[in-house]
This record gives sequence, structure tokens and C-alpha cells, in this order.
Amino acid sequence: MKLANLFSGIMLLLFLSATAFAQEEMTKEEWQAEINRLTEKKVSLQEDIKTLQEEVNAAKTTLAELQSYEDCMKELYAMVDAKEADIDNFRKKVQALEGKINRKEPEKADRQAELDNLKANKISALPEFYNKVHNELQRKLDAWVEAPKEINYTVVKGDHLWGIAKKDAHYGNPFAWPVIYKANRDQIKNPDLIYPAQVFKIPNLTDEEKAKYDKIRRNYKPAPADNATN
Repeated sequence: MKLANLFSGIMLLLFLSATAFAQEEMTKEEWQAEINRLTEKKVSLQEDIKTLQEEVNAAKTTLAELQSYEDCMKELYAMVDAKEADIDNFRKKVQALEGKINRKEPEKADRQAELDNLKANKISALPEFYNKVHNELQRKLDAWVEAPKEINYTVVKGDHLWGIAKKDAHYGNPFAWPVIYKANRDQIKNPDLIYPAQVFKIPNLTDEEKAKYDKIRRNYKPAPADNATN
């Protein structure tokens, strides 16, 4: 229909052009030359229309032979022995793991094990997942530098467990001193007696321990000072 309209428009244009020239003073030879030129142009345009129509028909034929998007996806899923529900489940696992890695949710080794399991799944070969699972997430894991689970501290003169736990480099909370005591029971017989040159392990606080000792610090109320009278 569009091609027919285009042809009609061309013919109208040719007619108007011929009419415009007819209104001018032209010799018979000039008139005939112009008619010949427009006739040649008409033939050329008709050939263009024919070519366009052939291209449209070829495109329609190709389109009719193409599979639907749904059929293409089903065929792709069949190549990895998966159904749509399997793909959805895998997608959720990838998203969940990416969140854990972004939050640096410990342990790093656990996250690597999860990623290795995803890599081993044939679904990871699909274009939707391949780059993220095999490249992006692994780069994020490789860039994740874990803090050591514990550090060593050498006792100096004047130290006490309360003060060691209070250091910003350790817990920043003196009430967490029992953690140091428990981690070094082989060296500390009495928590009130520690000695210079002893090397203590200072383990990281778990989330539960951190919450516990932060709560103790918040609720701590020092005893009122004695107001002795003379």
C-alpha cells in the first residue's frame, strides 16, 4: 500500500512538472525534450519501486522463517539441560552472591566456594551469565582483601588487658578484654597480672561479641565518687 501511494505521488509530481513547463514559453523541441526527460525519470523510479518491493518481500520471507524469541530461548536452555525455572533460580543465586561479595560478607573462602559452584553449572555458559560469573565476580573476589583473623601484640610496661582492648588498633572498647584473656589462657594465669614482652593473640570480634560488648559499654555507669567528710 505504501509503495502504491509512493508511485501515485511520483506520477502526480511528474504531471505537475509537465503542466508547469507547458505554461512556460517553450518550443516544440524543448517540450519534447522535457517530456522525454520526465519519461526516463518515471521509468527509473518504477525500477526503484520494483527493487524496493522485492526487498520488502524478501524481508517478509526471512521474518516468517525466523523463530520466535520464546522458541529461541527454549532452544538455548535445552542446550544446557535447563528449564526456565532453573534459569530463574540460577539468576537469583548469582544476584545473592554478588550482594554478599559487595558487602564482603565473611568468609571470603565461603564466597569463593559459592562462585566455584556457579561456574561449574552449565547454565553459567549462557550469554546472560557468562561474563558476570566467570569474570566480574571473580575479579571482585580477587580484589577483596580480608583482614587477618587475629593479630599479635607485645605487652609493654604499664599495659593491662583493659587498656589493650581499649586501643583503637584492637577493639576500641575496654569491656572486650575477656576476649583477649580467653585467647591467651596459656600465658595468662591471672587477668590482673600480665608482663612485658609477652606476645598475645588479639582475635577479631565476631558480630555477636561486638554487639555484646558495645551494649555493656553503653549501659555502663561508673560508681559515684565517695564524698568523705573530715
